[in-house]
Amino acid sequence: MKLSLGEIADRFDLSLKGDGSVEIANIASIEDAGPGDLVFLFSSAHRRHLADSKASAVVIREDDSVDCDLPCLISDQPRLAWARIATLFDPLPAPDGAKHVSAIVSADAQIGENVTLGPHSVISSGVKIGDDCTIGAGCTIGEGVQLGEACRLFPNVTIYHNVLLGNRITIHSGAVIGADGFGFEPDNGKLIKIPQIYGVVIGDDVEIGAGTTIDRGALKDTKIGSGVKIDNQVQIGHATSIGRDTAISGCTAIAGSTSIGSNCLIGGAVGIVDNIKITDQVEVTAMSLVSQAITKKGRYSSGTGLMPGNEWKRNIVGFKQLASLLRRGRKLETGEDS
Repeated sequence: MKLSLGEIADRFDLSLKGDGSVEIANIASIEDAGPGDLVFLFSSAHRRHLADSKASAVVIREDDSVDCDLPCLISDQPRLAWARIATLFDPLPAPDGAKHVSAIVSADAQIGENVTLGPHSVISSGVKIGDDCTIGAGCTIGEGVQLGEACRLFPNVTIYHNVLLGNRITIHSGAVIGADGFGFEPDNGKLIKIPQIYGVVIGDDVEIGAGTTIDRGALKDTKIGSGVKIDNQVQIGHATSIGRDTAISGCTAIAGSTSIGSNCLIGGAVGIVDNIKITDQVEVTAMSLVSQAITKKGRYSSGTGLMPGNEWKRNIVGFKQLASLLRRGRKLETGEDS
């Protein structure tokens, strides 16, 4: 696919500096770009690299475009422009609306218009699938599941019974939605399973990464708000609720009955304990443990920073003595030793 730089400018309402007839065939990094590539300058600190780039054009802020030799598209937010322009060059195969002969569809399932069903997909009893959905190869959709319009399930997604999905949801391969929450009660040395009788409810425009699991609830539904973006291999426990437009990075584990607000950013490999509340607009940095409620917006971290191994070992020895040192400090302050 080739587009002129002027066509791209018009499509995304960007100002153009330089030759608008330049043909763009792809996007690339500044270091790897060649003729026909469009690049993006995200930081002024990297502006010097443009002089050696073989790209045909650049998306750049107005201030950085001064004396730039390349044709420019002007954007106050080059990363946002990248997100939008990249859709023009995405090689993801388009669904064809066909229903593969090996797909298994229950007689009472309701399938909308222009729905693609991949090989060996299974659509169970009572399922409702909205228009323009794509169900990849090997997907299993359990009894009573409802999908809105324009959802895309990549191969081998499993959706358990009575899960409700909104519109324009993307779920990547290997994700499991609606498996039982982890609920057991001890009884004379044995663990008795607590039935997980509620489901999972997911809003519109949600994306769920590969290998992620979202459990169903025992006393209420697990709820994922509209616009939420969940990375790969995230675990979301039973009856958890996540507010609108929150982003959760990979390998994070969220225990059951947790409430996370809207517009939060949860870093990679974060652990969040059960039955706590995190308010709106909270950022939790990578590998933090959230063990208590967060009631004020802002950035939160836990754990120790990276340092050379030998130095870390010496510091840990001191950390073990911290309580004793604090007691000695209090005695000195109060004059108990005098």
